Amino acid sequence: MALALSVAPTSSSLSSLLSRTPNPSPNFRTTHLNFGSQRRIYTINPLLRSFKCLQSSSRDVNASPFSISAIASSSSSSQTTELVPYKLQRLVKEFKSLTEPIDRLKWVLHYASLLPQMPESSKTESNRVMGCTARVWLDAELGQDGKMRFCADSDSDVSKGMCSCLIQVLDEASPVEVMELKTEDLAELNVGLLGGERSRFNTWYNVLVSMQKKTRRLVAEREGKVPSFEPFPSLVLTAHGIEAKGSFAQAQAKYLFPEESRVEELVNVLKEKKIGVVAHFYMDPEVQGVLTAAQKHWPHISISDSLVMADSAVTMAKAGCQFITVLGVDFMSENVRAILDQAGFEKVGVYRMSDETIGCSLADAASAPAYLNYLEAASRSPPSLHVVYINTSLETKAFAHELVPTITCTSSNVVQTILQAFAQMPELTVWYGPDSYMGANIVKLFQQMTLMTNEEIANIHPKHSLDSIKSLLPRLHYFQEGTCIVHHLFGHEVVERIKYMYCDAFLTAHLEVPGEMFSLAMEAKKREMGVVGSTQNILDFIKQKVQEAVDRNVDDHLQFVLGTESGMVTSIVAVIRSLLGSSANSKLKVEVVFPVSSDSMTKTSSDSSNSIKVGDVALPVVPGVAGGEGCSIHGGCASCPYMKMNSLSSLLKVCHKLPDLENVYGGFIAERFKRQTPQGKLIADVGCEPILHMRHFQANKELPDKLVHQVLSCESKR
Repeated sequence: MALALSVAPTSSSLSSLLSRTPNPSPNFRTTHLNFGSQRRIYTINPLLRSFKCLQSSSRDVNASPFSISAIASSSSSSQTTELVPYKLQRLVKEFKSLTEPIDRLKWVLHYASLLPQMPESSKTESNRVMGCTARVWLDAELGQDGKMRFCADSDSDVSKGMCSCLIQVLDEASPVEVMELKTEDLAELNVGLLGGERSRFNTWYNVLVSMQKKTRRLVAEREGKVPSFEPFPSLVLTAHGIEAKGSFAQAQAKYLFPEESRVEELVNVLKEKKIGVVAHFYMDPEVQGVLTAAQKHWPHISISDSLVMADSAVTMAKAGCQFITVLGVDFMSENVRAILDQAGFEKVGVYRMSDETIGCSLADAASAPAYLNYLEAASRSPPSLHVVYINTSLETKAFAHELVPTITCTSSNVVQTILQAFAQMPELTVWYGPDSYMGANIVKLFQQMTLMTNEEIANIHPKHSLDSIKSLLPRLHYFQEGTCIVHHLFGHEVVERIKYMYCDAFLTAHLEVPGEMFSLAMEAKKREMGVVGSTQNILDFIKQKVQEAVDRNVDDHLQFVLGTESGMVTSIVAVIRSLLGSSANSKLKVEVVFPVSSDSMTKTSSDSSNSIKVGDVALPVVPGVAGGEGCSIHGGCASCPYMKMNSLSSLLKVCHKLPDLENVYGGFIAERFKRQTPQGKLIADVGCEPILHMRHFQANKELPDKLVHQVLSCESKR
């Protein structure tokens, strides 16, 4: 087999094997009987009868469950040395030869009957395959001959049949062959199966990923090269409580149950002085814990992504709030102030949480000379549209809009914004900025769309096709010198550990993460095990998957890798606890994993005085910035130092002082922009226009006529 390894074709060469592989169509014999309607009776051929005989004899209680290859080899002496690609192509041809979905279903069920019985002792939590609708277990061993052997079981016969199919392909394969098989190679097995039920398709992919994870570990153990990876810190939630694993998770968990006195103090002052609170998801855990608890007693508290913050502030002003406190970075308070003014609430006061600058690395990048040069290049290439990330200052939006017609976007609507712009103006050139990772990921996403069918592309945007996507790619530019310091931390070390330890978990990633993490999450997304998008997209995905598990009402362990700022955990935990609390399923576990770099870990003191009680558990306090994070610049702590400038103590101090007649907290006021643009207009007015263009797009699903006219009029002036 060693010689075969050196010449084994990779997955990319599978299609070339198809023409050389004979068509071993399954030997069904179909008889039509007249019972008022036509029906099929399937008789399995003699060879498959021998499989079933061997199958029944293999179910000896003392027999090894890793025995399906022995069954297969007894029917064909060459099968154990047959290359994996040939086995897979034979399986694909079997399925393709059956034209009716019901035929494929019966063939899958036949494969289920061939699967040796898995010992009950192997049906453990560690052997569960994540992401399958049914419960699926998979175990593996690496034989002394260097070959992989697998056993599996499921409480669904269909899932069991799918496992059997994969085992027929990969049992007695070398570890290299197992690892070379790609999830894309299984796509042809989905053709016409079970009426196109997507969740069933994902069983193929998720079982393969679990096979590869176990193979990787077994080889590392055999060679004595087990990576020195420790598990990432995590929070494990059940209907009965929360378990924090690792000091980082403990630091997050201690604020999930805030002191009632702090909550009461905040609620009382908010009610008394009619104060609304808009906070970003990335707030300090202490602040979020108190705000989440206070929401039950005061409706004018909103924790959201940056897009919703200004909308929430307007809603609060309409409800009678006289002040809005903004917990976020400065561009967020700027946007809140400007949108309130646009809505006619100039008298509503807007307060930040510090008298110092609460910056943002992305906003800073868009204020740099390099970004101005980028925009000037765009202005010289009409018709051009500047799509600017909302995480930028009002001043940047205003100056940009005077150079190049501009529309803001968020991580949740950027793809649709760009596609709609090209649909309305086919000859357009789009200039996206300032987030370089998001720009690269958008381009990669469109490149992947060139591999789709026209129908698949139309499902993403009805006015686009393969030709239009190929046409727009050369005219889509992105700024290459701007990053979010938080999402930049999801680098190589973190990705490698996820691949080794969490490749079968649900992966979530913000659209701002580096390419490696983006690709990992996109691969998971294809099998409905991942999401790439905004903070709200991530929250909605987790909520959906937990709800599905609750509805199944079986014991399960869901694992979510949180590929964004760790402050998201408070909102995530609140959603999960609500779902688990409303469920009778007491066996469900939901684990939220923090992909923290090893260099970000901070050891805690063994001194019992340096701890805090959560229920009956004493949790150590991690030294670090105000929320207990032990972070470093070496990668992966995923905690924004700018966001953490918004402390609970600052919020309480500002609220107690309002109305600030003595101007003690004048430095905390979100000032209006009174400065003017180079064309002599107010920054506040010009900077709001790209935001209003985006709001029009969200409401109407098309770019406003005013923006289209601005773009095309620049072209006519050339």
